[in-house]
Amino acid sequence: MTRRPTPAEAADATRRWVVDVVVKLGLCPFAAAVVKPGRVRYAVCEGNSGGDALKLALEEASLLLTTPPQEVSTTLVIFPYALSNFHAFLDTVAEFEGALSAVGADGIIQVPSFHPDFVFQGADPDDPGNGTNRAPYPTLQLLREEEVTEAVDKHPDPEGIPKRNIALLRKLAGV
Repeated sequence: MTRRPTPAEAADATRRWVVDVVVKLGLCPFAAAVVKPGRVRYAVCEGNSGGDALKLALEEASLLLTTPPQEVSTTLVIFPYALSNFHAFLDTVAEFEGALSAVGADGIIQVPSFHPDFVFQGADPDDPGNGTNRAPYPTLQLLREEEVTEAVDKHPDPEGIPKRNIALLRKLAGV
């Protein structure tokens, strides 16, 4: 039986993934600007149900909206004990997005999602390109839409980022 990570270990593993994979490989060309000055919040859900995950994600969304971007630019909500099933995770993501919409946060918070078993719709589960959205644990990223828009507007080819990332991961895997 595999030992459950402590919340601190889950946060550390996710932090290392952000630095060693996301930033180092340039999977998100905007990440370094908030990682290096320490404006990423890592919140670990200690509960083991979808309801626990949803509750913490909503609390973190509220915290993000009430914290200046100079302090916290983005939050990664990590679920080391819940949502290990990819489809249950996707259901919770949809429920969370619905809850954000219900409180008028559409267009205010953007929610990329990451999962150890992430598979793009129509992709082969073994395709290395799925790695662009694979994290050590099921994770929601909470971003302020205005910061995303500002960063994307400055990027020379934002539409090309996903294709470049998939190609890079396939190349690194020798595919």
